[in-house]
Amino acid sequence: MALTSYGDPAGCKRYIFYRKRSFMNIKTNSNFHNIKETYLFSEIASRVRRYSAENPEKVLIRLGIGDVTLPLAPVVVSAMSDAAQEMGRGDTFRGYPPEAGYEFLRQAIADHYRDNNAEIKLSEIFVSDGAKSDLGNFVDILGANDVLIPDPVYPVYVDSNLMNGNIITLIKGSRENGFLPMPDAIGEKKAYVIYICSPNNPTGAAYNGEQLAAWVNYALETGSLIIYDSAYEAFITDELPHTIYGIEGADKCAVEICSFSKFAGFTGVRCGWTVVPEGLVSDDGTSLNKMWFRRQSTKFNGVSYPVQRAAEAALSKAGMHQCLANIDYYRRNAAMIADVLDRKGIFYTGGKNSPYIWLLCPDNMGSWEFFDKLLNEAQIVGTPGEGFGKAGEGYFRLTAFGTAENTAEACRRLESLL
Repeated sequence: MALTSYGDPAGCKRYIFYRKRSFMNIKTNSNFHNIKETYLFSEIASRVRRYSAENPEKVLIRLGIGDVTLPLAPVVVSAMSDAAQEMGRGDTFRGYPPEAGYEFLRQAIADHYRDNNAEIKLSEIFVSDGAKSDLGNFVDILGANDVLIPDPVYPVYVDSNLMNGNIITLIKGSRENGFLPMPDAIGEKKAYVIYICSPNNPTGAAYNGEQLAAWVNYALETGSLIIYDSAYEAFITDELPHTIYGIEGADKCAVEICSFSKFAGFTGVRCGWTVVPEGLVSDDGTSLNKMWFRRQSTKFNGVSYPVQRAAEAALSKAGMHQCLANIDYYRRNAAMIADVLDRKGIFYTGGKNSPYIWLLCPDNMGSWEFFDKLLNEAQIVGTPGEGFGKAGEGYFRLTAFGTAENTAEACRRLESLL
């Protein structure tokens, strides 16, 4: 790059830069080329915008993205408001929060685990801005491991590992195994970083205790690490594990990541947590607990005080009552959708223990083909199963997170279309 200067009439210097090349002499992470250029939900949004522009008179019902619609519980709003008032007074103002979260919230989370028959130390709990962030970031502390991921799958599991150049093996979920693949389907028995989501996003299927124990036993036998996504545990009604730590030995092989997003409606507030037991140690003797703390204290400045107070309130007795009332609202929506599919004889999983209904596309239609049919003929927006992996081809996800009125209308439209 050449640099010259000259004086102007006022005696000031001006500089002109002559660029020899049209690109920077820097390198980027080439692993990003291994992920899809368009994120699934960005593609859905693009198609919906195009349809709405061409059909402005049509009223769409959105049962696609898993975003909540009910407002925050009153006790949560009150706690957040009180905390915000504290931040406006000198004697109660707070700056940076502790790296792992305030003790009051970590204690509330530990108490929540105790209610689910699991003992978790406060030092093992790390508050974050949501499960998605931690799921994507946890690979920061892991090396070049083989990764095992059920298919279909929440995209962040695959994409975050591809970004780090990891080798991924997919284990197929199907109608035959109830979209709950088991370790006996693994080809080569060896150590993996294993991702499990139960209740599952996108399929809504949930592992029972015996099935989850089989995964824990596999991990203990092979020296594998399980990354367990329990973001939807609040939807469980059957006698199913609410946490992997209800399974003996899980504290020696599993990290658990959870969220307030669906349980307490924090999709726009952002708060979650990750449990990293102190007993998790790598093959070279490194503590994963200490590594995760180091990672978080370097790259993350914590969740705001008002949000953490709101999260604490959500886990209180009154908060649980109010938040679970919202969960019941979404369960009723799911039951409405499931009832239509039952009457039409369409195979599906989920709809119980989960806000998601995972259905087989009728008439052997492809996932995106069915997406377009629902959008164009019934003005319903869902999520093509293909976007969650090859095993999702020919399947479709609907969510129960709409309003009751919109869900009832969507069911009427589905009844006419199917």
